[in-house]
Amino acid sequence: MSIVQIFEAGGIVMVPLLLFSIVALALAVERAVFWFRVSRGQRAIIKPLLQTYRSNPPAAYEQLRQHLDLPIARIFLEALELDGASPSQFRLALEGATQAELPLLKRFGTVFQTIIAVAPLLGLLGTILGLIRAFASIQIGEIGANAAAVTGGISEALVSTAAGMVVAIFALLAANLFRGLYKRQVALLQEYGSQLEILYEWHYRETLDPSSVTGATYARVG
Repeated sequence: MSIVQIFEAGGIVMVPLLLFSIVALALAVERAVFWFRVSRGQRAIIKPLLQTYRSNPPAAYEQLRQHLDLPIARIFLEALELDGASPSQFRLALEGATQAELPLLKRFGTVFQTIIAVAPLLGLLGTILGLIRAFASIQIGEIGANAAAVTGGISEALVSTAAGMVVAIFALLAANLFRGLYKRQVALLQEYGSQLEILYEWHYRETLDPSSVTGATYARVG
C-alpha cells in the first residue's frame, strides 16, 4: 500500500494525526537546532569568559554582549550589570535571571506532552469508528455481507491505531531527549553560576579592601 492508500484507509482521524506529526517533526527540528547551537556556543565561550573575568571584568562584559544569543550569556550579563550589588544581591540577581530563561529552555514541552497524550486517543477513536463501520455493514438476518465495507472498517481501525502510536512514540522520544538536555543545561548553569559568584565576591571584597583579598579565592574556580 502507498502512503496515500494508508492515509485513506485510516479514516478521518488521520487528518489530525497528520497535523500532529508535522507539528512534532517541526518542533523537534527547531529544538535540535537550538540545543546544538547552545551546546556548541557554551563550550566555546564559558571557560575563557570566566578566565577573562578574573583579571579584567569589563572585557568579560564585552564578551557576553557578543554572545547574547546564548542563554548563559544573557543570565550572566543581567546579573553583572547590577552595579554595586553585594554578593548576596548578586546571587539573587543571578537566580532571577536564570528563572527568566527557563521557559525558553523548556519551550514547546507542553506541545510535546499534548501530542503524546492525544495521539493515542485519536488512534483509539479511529479504532472505534472503524469497528462501527465494519459492524454496520453486517446485516443480521440477511444472507451475506458487504465484504469491502467490513474489510474497510477493519483497515480503518488498525491503521488509525498504528498511526496514533507512531506519532506518540516519536513525540515521546523527542520530548525525553530535550528534557534530558534541559536538565543538563540547568546543571551547567548552576555550576558556572557558582564559579561566577566566587569571582564576583572576590572582586567585591577587593573593591572594599584590597589588602584583605588573597589569591586563595582564585584557586577555588577551575
